[in-house]
Amino acid sequence: MTIQIYDPTTEVKGRQIQYQNRPKSLKGLRIGLVDNTKHNSDQILIRIAGILEKEYGAKSHIIRKKKSAGAAPHQSIVDEFKSQCDVIVAGIGD
Repeated sequence: MTIQIYDPTTEVKGRQIQYQNRPKSLKGLRIGLVDNTKHNSDQILIRIAGILEKEYGAKSHIIRKKKSAGAAPHQSIVDEFKSQCDVIVAGIGD
């Protein structure tokens, strides 16, 4: 009889993330909203968009749904946001 032992630990690999500077104001900016498909994510994002438009002067918003919560946004969503949005908000529900 052979016993196999598995080590579930992995080596942590760091990665550099290039953050963009935050805008000083949202006035006139276009907001992109990423719906991750979790329960109520879309509702939370729509409320956030309303607040950003009404109270902070954001110009408009578009919302797009990812395939699933664990998946990255499809490239077409990324491309659309790059060309049509100034600020992106990713939301979660539950």
